[in-house]
Amino acid sequence: MSIYRATVDWRCDGDFAARSYSRVHTLGFDGGLAVPGTAGPANVNPRYSMEGALDPEQAFVASLSACHMLWFLDIAARAGFLVEAYRDEAEGTLAEGPSGKQMMTRVALSPQVSFTGERRPTADELADLHHRAHEACFIANSVKSEVAIVVREGPVGPPRHDEP
Repeated sequence: MSIYRATVDWRCDGDFAARSYSRVHTLGFDGGLAVPGTAGPANVNPRYSMEGALDPEQAFVASLSACHMLWFLDIAARAGFLVEAYRDEAEGTLAEGPSGKQMMTRVALSPQVSFTGERRPTADELADLHHRAHEACFIANSVKSEVAIVVREGPVGPPRHDEP
């Protein structure tokens, strides 16, 4: 068993009783990492959120994507494949769930992987690597949202710096 901790720190800035207060906060993690957090701009008046800060829905999608990637890399290495680069442009959908409440109903992972070396996975082997990674992912095993994996073809290009 492992324990993971996060600290959410918020201080009132505005008129709390009138619900006109900032939703900006700090997410703190082990090792001293601090990340600016906010409510999703689609969920509150933009003046109460902060562009460039992480909202819970983004964090949820990123957690699923990162967990899948980490398992994929481990399973690919154990299978003897040499991964050169991995990029996932994951997308989450916030919508009404079966109970009528808003929830993350679907997360679509779109991993694109570049391999090096002489042994490259076939399409079936690549699909199996992703399937095994999904089955092992702690986060995917912890949620009730649909998690779809749509593998993208081709080499992974350089990181894009035009993205948030």
